Amino acid sequence: MNELEIMEVEILRLLQKHANDEHAKNTLSPWIAKTSLRMGHLYSDLGLISRREMGRFMTKNFSSLADKKPETTRWKKFLYDCIKKTAPACATCKDISNCFQCSLAS
Repeated sequence: MNELEIMEVEILRLLQKHANDEHAKNTLSPWIAKTSLRMGHLYSDLGLISRREMGRFMTKNFSSLADKKPETTRWKKFLYDCIKKTAPACATCKDISNCFQCSLAS
């Protein structure tokens, strides 16, 4: 397995552990894990219109994980922080200076 595949599996396991139901575990978790590897913002890559909508979506489907997420941390960063990795998009992000609490900005 290459590094991207490993990260996808780790994100998948994290999401499945916190899934509220079988749909979130077996359908949404793989979709979010694969989408998290893309280079855009997670909410827009998932087809959501805003970070606020992303928060509602995650709370509805992964409430125990949403409860742990700091309000000022973006979802993609939070997910990768949970697995102690840097999201692929973060290494080349042009918005890094605006990303709350991003350790790569310093």
